[in-house]
Amino acid sequence: MELSGKIFKVNPLQTGEGKNGPWKKQEVVIEINSGKYPKKVCVSMWGDLVTNNNFIVGNDISVEFDIESREYNERWYTDVKAWRINNVNNSTPSNNNDSSANNYQQSAPAPKVEDAPATQIDDDLPF
Repeated sequence: MELSGKIFKVNPLQTGEGKNGPWKKQEVVIEINSGKYPKKVCVSMWGDLVTNNNFIVGNDISVEFDIESREYNERWYTDVKAWRINNVNNSTPSNNNDSSANNYQQSAPAPKVEDAPATQIDDDLPF
């Protein structure tokens, strides 16, 4: 899924140590202008998305994400986890003409399924 809007709030960086090593988590609240009443969505970003980006309130942002819910003590909790930042248009112009000055990860849109060639790979995997 994809979500586009303005950064409304940047929560403090969270770090910790897990069994697989250190981790970083950043939560960003994105405001979506959807008609009369704007909506706000809190999106979690992990690892390299946190390291490679500088989130500034007021900037436009577009993220691709997954939604997952889990149960704990008969209550359900939902996480919106970003896995790619597609594009960002800074609301303040930069004096630097170097395109590497943009701290956000840029990527091309994923190809559509119908664009992929229909080839059959002959292997012995059961799936």
